[in-house]
Amino acid sequence: MDAPLETVEFFARSENRVEVLRLLAERSQTRGSLADATGASQATLSRILSDFEKRSWVQRQGGEYVATATGCLVARGFTDLLEVLATEQKLREVVEYLPAEELTFDLRHLADATVTLPTGTRPDAPVGRLLELERDADQVRAFSHAFNERSLSLIAQRVRNDELAFEGVFSRDAIDALVADPDLRDRLTTLLDADGAAVRVRRAVPLAVTVVGETVHLLVRDESGVLRASVETDDPTVRSWATDAFEEYWERGSDLDRTDLFE
Repeated sequence: MDAPLETVEFFARSENRVEVLRLLAERSQTRGSLADATGASQATLSRILSDFEKRSWVQRQGGEYVATATGCLVARGFTDLLEVLATEQKLREVVEYLPAEELTFDLRHLADATVTLPTGTRPDAPVGRLLELERDADQVRAFSHAFNERSLSLIAQRVRNDELAFEGVFSRDAIDALVADPDLRDRLTTLLDADGAAVRVRRAVPLAVTVVGETVHLLVRDESGVLRASVETDDPTVRSWATDAFEEYWERGSDLDRTDLFE
């Protein structure tokens, strides 16, 4: 009997093996349908199916093949492993900056996430992506340790024009930074005066998360505050996490109004 790692090596050496077992775990197949789906030759399929039968991963039923219970187990487990590794590769460049202790969902839910990195020609690409989302939204909720100048300007304008409903919870440091700049303080005042906006403040917010419709957008910075990436996804589990986190920060925050800006 092969050791588990030897079995993994046997299975992983051939993409055709992985695909054939995956297809058979979904439903019974003929050799012809497997050939059409994989592009593998009949000789290759004969070897694969013979190897699988020896391991009791598949069995013949008339002119068709079907995965056994253990074959389905292997197919499911290997598919999960591939998804984990694909997610790891996607997050590899930003994992050291992710606030892992705050991301209480399984990172596998970021498998389909889009990671936007700064480039030499577009150092603000992560923020640029956030602005694209905010320009097309009719509702935005955010909780963050910072309020980007460009995002503030866009949101204030769209809320004032009755194009957007906005709710935000920001750290005290983020609000103080805006108040210290007269121009930004005026934009924040405009936002607070609008009927479609509500802003709360908390002593600290360790994340920079924006929920735009069905999309969750996370800005990722290093310990020095340098923007490293943005991660966005429409995964329902991540959206549920972001919604719950927003509501928790909201409940623990206090209302911010224009009088707080001129004390």
